Amino acid sequence: MKHIRLRRISSGFAFAAALFAAPFLSLSAQAQQQHAHVHGQIKLDVAIDGPTVVIDMESPLDNIVGFERAPKTAAEKKTAEDAIAQLRAADKLFVVDPAANCKLGPVDLRSSALGLGNPDPNEPPGHADLDATFSFNCTNAAAAKFIDVNLFAAFKGTRQIDSQIASAQGQFKRQLKRPAGAQASQPVRLGWSK
Repeated sequence: MKHIRLRRISSGFAFAAALFAAPFLSLSAQAQQQHAHVHGQIKLDVAIDGPTVVIDMESPLDNIVGFERAPKTAAEKKTAEDAIAQLRAADKLFVVDPAANCKLGPVDLRSSALGLGNPDPNEPPGHADLDATFSFNCTNAAAAKFIDVNLFAAFKGTRQIDSQIASAQGQFKRQLKRPAGAQASQPVRLGWSK
């Protein structure tokens, strides 16, 4: 049984959090407290609520920068700075369906190892994560049927993306795998609809 850890994104997104939580209420309390940390795997929760598309991401730091601790060398510091810059330019990593007419809004990055935001206090030592929330403000968010995801091209340590999507069309689970060869540098489409 897979564990899905949901965070309260903001009071305006309580609806989306309720959509995500409903199917998972039967998880045991022990499973809910356990935090999965799998190298190569990223978890994305996508919520389409009103005029907003919110993407909540959980990833081992190793997927993003190649190590799971605070950067020590000049090269590691540069790698971390470059990764943070890429994440802050989230509209390049996540291209929301043009029908939704979205613009990147707030980006919230959290990592204790990188000194970002308010990281998860339950994070086990030596297994640093990078969690993030990317918000997109849209004129027609409900029209979105896909997001082109560029995480495989941007972060070489990523092999798999497990996603949950909550939208007016329903709830969906999707899994994306790193494409082989030259395709790995291309976006992978995360789609949903009934």
